[in-house]
Amino acid sequence: MSEVVPINTTHRNSRYIRVLGALAAPDASTRLRAALAAGTHPAPELVDALVQRCATEPDFFVRDMLTWALTRLPAQITLPKLRAELTSDCAQARSQALHTLSKIGDRAVWPALTRSLLRDPDDEVARSAWRAAVVLAPEEEKDALAGELATQLGRGDREVQLSLSRAFVALGEPAEPVLDAAAVARDPAVRAHANATRRLLRDPDAGFDLAVDAARRVVALGPDGEEAAC
Repeated sequence: MSEVVPINTTHRNSRYIRVLGALAAPDASTRLRAALAAGTHPAPELVDALVQRCATEPDFFVRDMLTWALTRLPAQITLPKLRAELTSDCAQARSQALHTLSKIGDRAVWPALTRSLLRDPDDEVARSAWRAAVVLAPEEEKDALAGELATQLGRGDREVQLSLSRAFVALGEPAEPVLDAAAVARDPAVRAHANATRRLLRDPDAGFDLAVDAARRVVALGPDGEEAAC
């Protein structure tokens, strides 16, 4: 009979406690190392602490490392925790959960990406939802997703609009009909954004700012170079 080697639970518990403490440290570099340690030696008992820290962590690089650490854990442990965060009152909790779900890439969570998330009033949440949706949407849902994303054309500043355009580019062919329709919408901001996105869809390497400028000229002057009627 082979000898049974006991697990050193004292060492495991002490490491767990150290990581928990470091995740809440005032110094961002200490928190970054703690998140790295959590992902390097993934432990299911850390999942709650990692998810909770995502909701409050102010440093971008630490948040990204927290996401990486969560992707290292079994999906059956992380997915229920992250889905629960999607209904949080905290915008950062929703945004980070969406970001992490997009990195895990399990399409089983697609039904949790609701219309309210895609239209979330918080721009960062909406941007995360758009990115997650194009990754997680099943093929048969992509046409409907394109239609839903089209309702957000013209929204926000440059960064928000660029995020939406990139989502359409990632969708590819299903985006074309809704963008064609939006390109003749009554709202000039919608038309400009739709036309810029169409240009990016044809040439993903084109600069967004140049595409926007060209689209705005089309909106202002009309396709034949004449002043567009109101």
